[in-house]
Amino acid sequence: MIGVVRVRGRVHMRTGIKRTLALLGLNRVNRFCVVPENDSYKNMLKKVKDYITWGEMNQEMMALILKKRGKTAQSKPITESYLKEKKLKSIEELAEKISNGSTLKAMDLKPFIALKPPSKGFERKGIKKSYSIGGALGYRGKAINELVKRML
Repeated sequence: MIGVVRVRGRVHMRTGIKRTLALLGLNRVNRFCVVPENDSYKNMLKKVKDYITWGEMNQEMMALILKKRGKTAQSKPITESYLKEKKLKSIEELAEKISNGSTLKAMDLKPFIALKPPSKGFERKGIKKSYSIGGALGYRGKAINELVKRML
């Protein structure tokens, strides 16, 4: 399971990149989505690497995101009645199901999660440089969990 966060806006953006971000469900800055780890999604992420950051999510962080910011398709918070309707015992079980390949949309949740800007900002070199040289863009591996935690 790969967590993706949109970092930059749409000024001077090519049409193909706009379409790819729309397919990922990232229409605004500070939106988060979860995608499966397959070749088609990896190629989409590589195409829009100058506007997003991504990495591998762990189940604990996914459960925390769903608990604090997750919404059903009807824009209501995830409640015990929703979990009973889906025959789940807890949000942790929902996070486990999502990490095993089920998508947010298939679980009748919003396909994206709105986050706040990160506390203490993005990395030191800003949102126009790659993560590998000290910026905020591109692949960051397990460090995506720390960024998302600061954005909750």
